[in-house]
Amino acid sequence: MSGTRCDLGETAVLEKIQTWREPFRSYGLRLHRVILDAVPGLTPRLWYGMPGYARGSGPVLCFFRADERFMTFGLTDKAHFEREPNQADQFMPSAWFFTHLDELTEMRVAAIVRNATAARRP
Repeated sequence: MSGTRCDLGETAVLEKIQTWREPFRSYGLRLHRVILDAVPGLTPRLWYGMPGYARGSGPVLCFFRADERFMTFGLTDKAHFEREPNQADQFMPSAWFFTHLDELTEMRVAAIVRNATAARRP
């Protein structure tokens, strides 16, 4: 359905990515596709001026942005978090930086998005 809130959000996200310099523009377009392919029900929209992804009209769960020297992919406090099995410390990663987007990085982003959007366990 054209003109829906989801369509408008995706249009705004794609327009934002188009303003970035290369190679971040290409990386942003690929990340957008990786995120939506990982969890097809996510809704893209701008979040504090960055591409963000939420379930419907709910809170943004993940986002990415182009910085000066690298890109940032991150999770918001509304995402599902778990400590890694056998993890000794209490850290739970919520942001990652990269300078090149390769297939392994795309696969890792997809896995992070799937986990971040999983239903919260009691």
